[in-house]
Amino acid sequence: ADAMDNLTTSFYMDRVPTTWSKLAWPSQRGLSSWVRNFLDRLHQLEEWTNSPSEIPKVTWLSGLINPTSFLTAICQVTAQRNQWELDKLVTFTD
Repeated sequence: ADAMDNLTTSFYMDRVPTTWSKLAWPSQRGLSSWVRNFLDRLHQLEEWTNSPSEIPKVTWLSGLINPTSFLTAICQVTAQRNQWELDKLVTFTD
């Protein structure tokens, strides 16, 4: 009963429920903005699952929970494809 009351109160106050925020990325957004952001993140991941072997030309880095891991993976894939030394690659972002 308390869990449902807390959930209902969070919805009413436009806050991310505590049980959700414990499992999600850090955010100060209100619930409606947080859900929109979540759906945008999900859409980006779904697009990648359609063609996982292709590196996206444009990536929303702040939409990733761990963008450093993504950039490292990009370097690894690029080095393998081109037979380059991984430690000689540099990543630039704008």
